[in-house]
Amino acid sequence: MRAKFGVLAVLVMLVWAVSAQAEPLAADALANSMDDFGVQQPRVHKQAPDFSLAGLNGKQTSLSHFRGQLVLLHFWATWCVACRHEMPQIEALWRQSRAKGLVVLGVNVDRGNASGVRDFVRERNLSYPTVLDPSGNVRNRYEIRALPSTYIIGRDGMIIGRIIGERNWSSKAAHAMLDAILNERK
Repeated sequence: MRAKFGVLAVLVMLVWAVSAQAEPLAADALANSMDDFGVQQPRVHKQAPDFSLAGLNGKQTSLSHFRGQLVLLHFWATWCVACRHEMPQIEALWRQSRAKGLVVLGVNVDRGNASGVRDFVRERNLSYPTVLDPSGNVRNRYEIRALPSTYIIGRDGMIIGRIIGERNWSSKAAHAMLDAILNERK
């Protein structure tokens, strides 16, 4: 009887040791995939500042509305060449991953040109939600200094990372990173 309990105790300890090792390895893999894609990861995770801005349809949209989903908060402008390169890739990524819980929320920072932004979005067939920040208040709260800039915000509303500059959102690295985040942070 003692032998059975001894074997059982050893098996329980092995299962615990393996599961204890798996979680840090998965976290390391996620951190590495974020590094590979050029994501700046915060040393101290903090809540993403909430805001409410008018969308292209005139209705107010707030960041907190998307709580429980992974959010790519993408700051852009119609005059930004790098933004123009990224946007079709981000649209495709959103269409492929929204059923998995990914939300793309575009924050346009053009000043006083709502009709131009609407035309820009329509011409490029962008369907993800876009809000207008003509005063720059939200841009300033997120300390945007270059465009495009994208924040990755977890389902819990915490900032996971920040990306400054253009990225290839159709790359395997982008998809691997987002899939890892979507799978880890359910």
